[in-house]
Amino acid sequence: MNSVKNKHYKMTTTLLIIYLIMLAWIILFKMQFSIQDLYQFTSFRSVNLVPFAGTAVYDGVIDISEIFYNILIFVLFGIYISILKPDWHFMKKMFPMAGVSLLFEVLQYIFVIGSSDITDFLGNTFGGIVGIAVYILFYKIFKTKTIKALNILAILGTMSIFILGLLLVFGVIRYGNFS
Repeated sequence: MNSVKNKHYKMTTTLLIIYLIMLAWIILFKMQFSIQDLYQFTSFRSVNLVPFAGTAVYDGVIDISEIFYNILIFVLFGIYISILKPDWHFMKKMFPMAGVSLLFEVLQYIFVIGSSDITDFLGNTFGGIVGIAVYILFYKIFKTKTIKALNILAILGTMSIFILGLLLVFGVIRYGNFS
């Protein structure tokens, strides 16, 4: 691996680690800094195995924004996996994203910090698939500059998620029950 590729690989790996930490903070810890605050908002346990029903439905209407956020938040995961493992076939790239999403849903159930929902799992996994598609599109456009272009996009995406999280934590903006 030449030094430029190695530099981009290290940057992508670092961004992936930061992203996964932020993902855990958002999904598992509901953007809280204390366990007491976490349980104040989410001390319930439920499982929904019916897609697009249950937690994504409020007053009989599907909350498309919640599904959209679940998709959006996992797009970066698909991009990171595709950058780090460009030779993996599509299905092999899907397994880490689906696995992490499933892990988060199971951990929410085990630690009684929200609902475990098949819709979240499907949305997260689909978001990862969108990320893989973004990588493929960028590769067709940028060829050898794909990793550099996507690392720039990933830095902006990761920073946006981090800044949004800080704004939510410090009460500058408000968001409903994030699950």
